Amino acid sequence: MLAAQILNHVIREGQIRIVDADGKVHLVGPGPGPVPTIRLHDRRLHRQLFTNPKLHFGEAYMNGRLTLEDGTLYELLDILTRGIAALENHPLQRLQLMFGRWMHFIHTHNPVGRAQKNVAHHYDLSDTLYDLFLDKDRQYSCAYFATDNDSLELAQSNKKLHLASKLLLEPGQKVLDIGSGWGGLGLYLAKLMNVDVTGVTLSTEQHKVSEQRAREAGLSDRLRFHLRDYRLQQGPFDRIISVGMFEHVGTKHYREFFRKVKELLTEDGVMMLHSIGRMDPPGSTNPWLRKYIFPGGYTPALSEVFRAVEDVGGLWVTDVEILRLHYAKTLREWHRRFEANRDKIRALYDERFCRMWEFYLIGCEVAFRNMGQMVFQMQLSRRQEAVPLTRDYMVDFERAMQGRSNAAA
Repeated sequence: MLAAQILNHVIREGQIRIVDADGKVHLVGPGPGPVPTIRLHDRRLHRQLFTNPKLHFGEAYMNGRLTLEDGTLYELLDILTRGIAALENHPLQRLQLMFGRWMHFIHTHNPVGRAQKNVAHHYDLSDTLYDLFLDKDRQYSCAYFATDNDSLELAQSNKKLHLASKLLLEPGQKVLDIGSGWGGLGLYLAKLMNVDVTGVTLSTEQHKVSEQRAREAGLSDRLRFHLRDYRLQQGPFDRIISVGMFEHVGTKHYREFFRKVKELLTEDGVMMLHSIGRMDPPGSTNPWLRKYIFPGGYTPALSEVFRAVEDVGGLWVTDVEILRLHYAKTLREWHRRFEANRDKIRALYDERFCRMWEFYLIGCEVAFRNMGQMVFQMQLSRRQEAVPLTRDYMVDFERAMQGRSNAAA
């Protein structure tokens, strides 16, 4: 089987046992360590896993054409992703990578109408689903683990406070939240610092929940949410924040994004951008993830983000922080909760959906551990004097606001 021959050159650590569709056993990899066993139930997989493994492996797993007979999916994907660089050096895979990068601009073309359709694919799923694996505030982005013992709830509260510390908030300021999710961050900022918050989202389900939360909190006078593309928003705003949304913007729209940020910011305004990024040069989105989980999505290289900011002009990058394994820890906790509620999720959808999301959550975790994925927090302003010259103000704010933060969370 050609795929087994390639894996023998790819896997540098651990072993995998493959039972092909004819019942023949292939042991690939040098060992030692766990030896997960997979069985292929369809002879077409022999060819598909050779020609396009990044798409067909996940498809076969979610459709039951490939099953795990021994070991865990985490062990399997961990072994495979540790050798991903060797796989991508194979001539056929290099050709596919080149084609993927050429098609990248088509896949990430996200004008107003298409952007809303792509968002709906993922974020307009059942409310119950997200309640079953997220924290109580429905923070669907990287948490911030101050210690290894932090619960998911505490780590998400840490994240909100950490972001707030970089915004230099003052009571009464006007804040825009681009990609406001289920309203948790906007609600938190409004409570923490008595600011006026406007949130925009393209998800009808998220918008409905956000509006309800604002009403229930009695904050509708200074906390509002709109079902609106950020490109249609009017300003100005003293502060802008965007968490977990930039991954859906699309490379060809980066300059459009930062031009709009510049337009919406006051002269002394500050913007915080929190996004997944990659440590490697520009690339393309995993084809399985793009097809089934995040259509139109892309993880940017920092060089692409800085280039877009430079090309727009008139924006200072006043701070950048890289969060490395925080998202891996977040995803592990999401998966743990997902598995604990798998029966309930299966009742909402079906077993195929459960396998698809299991593959998504574990696959993303190992990507942060083994494949150069990270999160960056970038602070921008129109004037270099808009923020202090040292980072002391961030630490001072977090310490001073710890008690109020717990109450606002």
